[in-house]
Amino acid sequence: MATFMAVLESDLRALSAEARRRYPAVKDAAEHAILKLRSLASPNEIAQDEDIVRIFLMACEVKNVKLSVIGLSCLQKLISHDAVAPSALNEILSTLKEHGEMADESVQLKSLQTILVIFQSHLQPNDEENMAHALGICLRLLENSRSSDSVRNTAAATFRQAVALIFDQVVRAESLPSGNFGSGRYVSRTSSFTSDMNRNVNSLESLEREIISGGSSLRRDTLTKFGKLGLCLLEDLTTLAAGGSAIWLRANSPQRAFALDILEFILSNYVLLFRTLLPYEQVLRHQICSLLMTSFRINSELEDEAGEPYFHRLVLRSVAHVIRLYSSSLTTESEVFLSMLVRVTTLDLPLWHRILVLEILRGFCMEARIMRILFQNFDMNPSNTNVVQGMVKALARVVLSVQYQETNEECLAAVAGMFSSKAKGIEWSLDNDASNTAVLVASEAHTVTLAIEGLLGVVFTVATLTDEAVDDGEIESPRGDTGPPTMCTGKTGMLCVAMVDSMWLIILDALSMILAKSQGEAIILEILKGYQAFTQACGVLRAVEPLNSFLASLCKFTINMPSEVEKKSVILSPGSKRTDQLVEQRESIVLTPKNVQALRTLFNITHRLHNVLGPSWVLVLETLAALDRAIHSPHATTQEVSVAVQKLTRDSSGQYSDFHILSSLNSQLFKSSALMHVSAVRSLLSALRQLSHQCMAATLGATGQASNRNIGRISFSVERMLSILVNNLHRIEPLWDEVVGHFLELADSSNDNLWNIGLDALDKSICAVLGSDLFQESTSLKLGDASTNQTDISDLRSLECAVISPLKVLYSSSESIDLRVGSLKILLHVLERHGEKLCYSWPNILDMLRSVAHSSEKDLITLGFQSLRVIMNDGLATVPAECLHVCIDVAGAYSAQKTELNISLTAVGLLWTSTDFIVKGLMHGTEDAETDERNSEKGEEQTLDSDNEVNNHTSLLNILDGDKLLLSIFALLQKLVADERPEVRNSAVRTLFQTLGIHGQKLSKSMWEDCLWNYVFPTLDRVSHMAATSSKDEWQGKELGTRKGKAVHMLIHHSRNTAQKQWNETLVLVLGGIARILRSFFPFLRRLNNFQSGWESLLIFVKNSISNGSKEVALAAINCLQSTVVSQSPRGHLPSVYLKSVLDVYEIVLQKSPNSSADATSKVKQEILHGLGELYAQAQGMFDDGMYKQLILIIESAIAEAKFTINNFEAEYGHVPPVQRTILEIIPLLRPAGHLSSMWSFLLGILLRYLPSADSLIDNNEDDSKQVSTSSLSGNSAGVVPSTLEKNGEESNQSSELVSAKMANYTTNLFSDKLLPLLVDLFLQAPAVEKYDIVPDIIEGLGRCMTTRRDNPDGTLWRVAVEGFNRILVGDVSILNPTSKTDLPISRPSRIRFWKELADVYELFLVGHCGRALPSNALSVTALQADEFLEMKTLEILGDKILASQIDAPVDILRRLISTLDRCASRTSSLPIETVELMPSHCSRFSLTCLQKLFSLSSYGTSDENLTISEVSKISIMILMSRCEFILKKFMVDEKDLGEHPLPPTRVEEVIFVLQELARLVINLDTASVLPLHPCLKGGLLEENLGTHAHLLFLLPSFCELVISREAKVRELVLVLLRLITTELGLQRHDLAS
Repeated sequence: MATFMAVLESDLRALSAEARRRYPAVKDAAEHAILKLRSLASPNEIAQDEDIVRIFLMACEVKNVKLSVIGLSCLQKLISHDAVAPSALNEILSTLKEHGEMADESVQLKSLQTILVIFQSHLQPNDEENMAHALGICLRLLENSRSSDSVRNTAAATFRQAVALIFDQVVRAESLPSGNFGSGRYVSRTSSFTSDMNRNVNSLESLEREIISGGSSLRRDTLTKFGKLGLCLLEDLTTLAAGGSAIWLRANSPQRAFALDILEFILSNYVLLFRTLLPYEQVLRHQICSLLMTSFRINSELEDEAGEPYFHRLVLRSVAHVIRLYSSSLTTESEVFLSMLVRVTTLDLPLWHRILVLEILRGFCMEARIMRILFQNFDMNPSNTNVVQGMVKALARVVLSVQYQETNEECLAAVAGMFSSKAKGIEWSLDNDASNTAVLVASEAHTVTLAIEGLLGVVFTVATLTDEAVDDGEIESPRGDTGPPTMCTGKTGMLCVAMVDSMWLIILDALSMILAKSQGEAIILEILKGYQAFTQACGVLRAVEPLNSFLASLCKFTINMPSEVEKKSVILSPGSKRTDQLVEQRESIVLTPKNVQALRTLFNITHRLHNVLGPSWVLVLETLAALDRAIHSPHATTQEVSVAVQKLTRDSSGQYSDFHILSSLNSQLFKSSALMHVSAVRSLLSALRQLSHQCMAATLGATGQASNRNIGRISFSVERMLSILVNNLHRIEPLWDEVVGHFLELADSSNDNLWNIGLDALDKSICAVLGSDLFQESTSLKLGDASTNQTDISDLRSLECAVISPLKVLYSSSESIDLRVGSLKILLHVLERHGEKLCYSWPNILDMLRSVAHSSEKDLITLGFQSLRVIMNDGLATVPAECLHVCIDVAGAYSAQKTELNISLTAVGLLWTSTDFIVKGLMHGTEDAETDERNSEKGEEQTLDSDNEVNNHTSLLNILDGDKLLLSIFALLQKLVADERPEVRNSAVRTLFQTLGIHGQKLSKSMWEDCLWNYVFPTLDRVSHMAATSSKDEWQGKELGTRKGKAVHMLIHHSRNTAQKQWNETLVLVLGGIARILRSFFPFLRRLNNFQSGWESLLIFVKNSISNGSKEVALAAINCLQSTVVSQSPRGHLPSVYLKSVLDVYEIVLQKSPNSSADATSKVKQEILHGLGELYAQAQGMFDDGMYKQLILIIESAIAEAKFTINNFEAEYGHVPPVQRTILEIIPLLRPAGHLSSMWSFLLGILLRYLPSADSLIDNNEDDSKQVSTSSLSGNSAGVVPSTLEKNGEESNQSSELVSAKMANYTTNLFSDKLLPLLVDLFLQAPAVEKYDIVPDIIEGLGRCMTTRRDNPDGTLWRVAVEGFNRILVGDVSILNPTSKTDLPISRPSRIRFWKELADVYELFLVGHCGRALPSNALSVTALQADEFLEMKTLEILGDKILASQIDAPVDILRRLISTLDRCASRTSSLPIETVELMPSHCSRFSLTCLQKLFSLSSYGTSDENLTISEVSKISIMILMSRCEFILKKFMVDEKDLGEHPLPPTRVEEVIFVLQELARLVINLDTASVLPLHPCLKGGLLEENLGTHAHLLFLLPSFCELVISREAKVRELVLVLLRLITTELGLQRHDLAS
């Protein structure tokens, strides 16, 4: 408010400033008003004070432009803020009238603005005079020719707004509902036609409801004051529109168009005034309608304003409003107007006039409410004319007339452009420089466009009203699943039926013509929408003839299939080549965008009307068949191809998109059959079958492309029938017979293509039904659920039999092999996919498969067996128990058939599968019984297991006795064992024993007895008999051809080229199977009756097989025994009697085995020896001394036999023969167990016999032809017999002597090379007591081997012996000094013998074989270095380990050992001077090493408490001194003899080494006491010294002689030694002065 007051004060100041010079009165009044304004606080106070308003009126009275503008502006502000009293209105209007007459434009505009402000404020005139005065000002400015255009336009707008405000006030005064109930004049055409139509239709209902609610009160003829003012204004406006003068408005006649425009505005926006107030209605009926009728001139040659297009547009719009809004009350007038409008379309009027009329008619057609009212009031009223039908005919004539025009193509193109522009939301327009012809074409196109839109409006009106009838329940929806719909009887439905009957043919002719001629996408889409809407409405209304007509018309636009005449014309064209003709013919299927849209429309229609199409399906299906052909044609395209343009390939993504969409729609149509009523689905199936029958009949006489086309249609029908079947599986019973019946008809056809189609369809249909939800519940039905209705079971049984029966009928009723193969393929597919769901059709299936097994056709047997394999592998759990024996018999039939070998083999495997299933069922049954018993004892409530399929099947198995099923399988397998085909019988043997091996623990005792005595042992007897009696003649393989006139046969391996060898293979399998069951179930089997006799018979068979059978059989027999004993021994399940029986068998076999080097005999012996080793390793706890001796003697006999069967070829190349290799492999396993410790000496003594003996090293020519068995060997050992063997009894001595006699002739050391490390290992593992007893023999044996170096220095035996010898001495120190173990009984003679043997070995080996130049073939440097290392290692052990340790050796032994070192050290010095230089370097190194060991032993480095070391030191010092004296004297003699010649370097090095070591040597007093020194010298030694150089005193004479030596190094060392002697004697140089 403060702002308003401030603005008003500012305006007063401006007014005062403007009037300051010329109008002082105005200035003074303004200043006075400013002062007064400051005392006022609100607009009400200003309104009460007239001075404020008066100052502004005073400013206007002077008629100065500036002052007038300021004054009018301030008046507007005061009026808008209600600051003016109503009493000032007359004066203000007078002022405005005067200013309106002024020539200034700004003042005139301000005046008009002020008038509008007055009408918008509380000052709005409420009497005739002031209102007429105010409106008159506007009209005068509008009429004044001197007024500018802006003034006229402002005056017109102000008048229009004032009229609207007046009539708004009338509505309020008459207490009518507010709102513009008729404001929906014309919808802007900026979007698609369909959206316009939909939006208008959606708004109609609300509009009608508002009008009805608004006029709910009684119509009245009395008016209020404002109502009368509005009526006066309406009458004057009508007069002005008619060209007269307005009496009340006091205005001359303005433009009629302006007055008519105002009337049109009032008619369209204030409907309730005319529908409620009778005076207004009377004016409308008598004055306005008369005006409109008079103005609706049909003569276009008028020259006045009434002839202008704008005036005609206003008249037509007003007429349209009258018809749209008041036709219910103005029936006659509306009928007249409609007749005039329709008549205009037939007259030769200007195009603009026709366009205006067509726009009106189009508007009516687009409003369903108007069309409904008009059709009810006129067409359905016999007393009135059919105005709606006339409208439609008029529009159709306009559309059809385009085909007779010369410019029809241009016109249609323009029409398409207009529709396209509308679809894009833009206005269609011509170019600015368009020619008159183009303008004319565009105008014609506009008329056609309006007519098309009008017809489409009628179509959508019918569709809208039909939907309304469906929503109201008058008509049943075609999408409902309530059966065939009935005819409609409701009001709206009858109206729709009448509209369709009266207009469908007219609409179809016009729309089909336009659809055929047009190419624009938008127009085609709109017309097809109209097709869809009208066709759907016809279907809902059950109008059959219109429905079929529209469908037929639509189908014509879907596929462009060329006729035969067109094809022939192309082929007969003289200018085309043959290839071009063929290409043209192949590429004749073209899908234009129109076709694609038509197809989509067809799909939409069929989806909506699928329940009501009935016979009309045939039309649709023919079209869809053609579409399917186009989709699958490699030459079809979706592009419009012209002759002048190169053919387009199908690389466009758009083409593929179209085809994909159409294909999807095609499939979706038949998937929606699940929503149809059963009767509708039957109608669809009947139509498909009819289409297929037509093509079947045509196929028989057709060829080439025609035949392919017919087959394609049949394939289409079959595929769609399958699709319907798949989507109606929930109600398959009433549809199955018709579908499958047609498939069987196709399968029975003579045409191969039809035959294949029928079989494939039958396969798919059966699988589809079995895979449905109906059969998902088959498991519960088969299990006999208590909740299952018996009717459901019966229905399921009948359905399953009906589904499977076509296969049996197809197989049994046809003689064609191909047809039978097809039926078996279907059966195979069914079993693979849905076999677990079958229950009641198994007898028929198994009988069918049994008959196939007896067939001679390979293809049939193969397919039948594949089905059986599916049943046996995956479907046994679902096969009823009463059918299991049939399954087994059928599998046996396939096993015995001779047509296909692989099938027989696989069938045998199926028998094993069945046994696995049966045994599992029996096991579950036993467990269930035990569980039930426990639950009964506890009194617990029994509950059903969730997984009751297996349990139920198990109970059925128990009823039928699973044992009988197993025995029947065993009987079948036993018969197959006698089959002449090796592969089959071998497979049967494997299956029989695998079954027993895997499921044996689940069989009862009685079952096992039956199996053993009726199947296992009889099978062994029969196979062995066949192996013994079968032919030994060699077979020839299959003949492959000829070469040089001779037949060429396939090669057969030598191990399988006779019948006997084949049976031997079977026998090997039988033995392996027996071994398996004995290995797995021996503890259980030995408790069976008569098992002992069976075991004995098995032993007899094994002995015979090893002795007389082939190598494979013998090995299998050995394995049979071996695996049984080895597997049971560790568990303690094998009594010793069985173990003893096996040893006896091996002993007998080895005794009777031929002494042959044949590979078979060798393999058998190796297997037996391996078995013995493994047997002892696993069962050593069961062996006693006697059994162990028997085992060792058996192996010893094998070693002895090996002497006579040595493979000289292998020996020559350094390879141990196989039997001996096997013996070497098992020897580590024979170490005696803890309870057999007394057997160590026996074992090692036996093995020592096979080392080279003393005699064998001298004489190798003794005859070895005599062969003696292990049990009868006799004689004396030619070698050294271990003394420990004397303790093992007389029997052992005799056996050992016999074996030793046989081993005297052993001629190779190969075996000894490999045996020696094993012997050493065993010795080191032996207990201490046994070790001390046998160690002398071990040392003696190793010594014999070590001495072989002289005769065979390149051999490995001596090296191995040396390594073993060193290992024994180093590995077990207790051997050298066992005195620490006082608890062991050690024999002194044994120890003396040990040391004697040890001294002998060192003496023989070191003195005789080490440090010497031995002959060699060609040893490498590496080998020589290795030999020298061995020598040094042996020497080191002697000097550092033995002599330097606390040992229990006698003194003479110690002296021998030290003497051995001395003898080795004397090599260099003992040789003549001439031969020293010839000696190899390693010999001198060996001598010096021995000499160094003597120096080491003589030193005092050990403890005085070690008496042995002290004794060794004393012996060593004496021997060392003698050796040193000899070396020094020998050096002096040789130097003197050579004179000036130098000594050999070796000799010089030796002397220097001795002198150096003498200087370093320090001995203790105890050692020095044994030196042969003068007593004075001994007494003069310094006793307080722990060590002394007394040994130098002994050699002093020799040192004195060496002083004159020519060798400077020698003299230097002698000088050092003499100084040491001086120090030792205490003769150091003393200072006399001190």
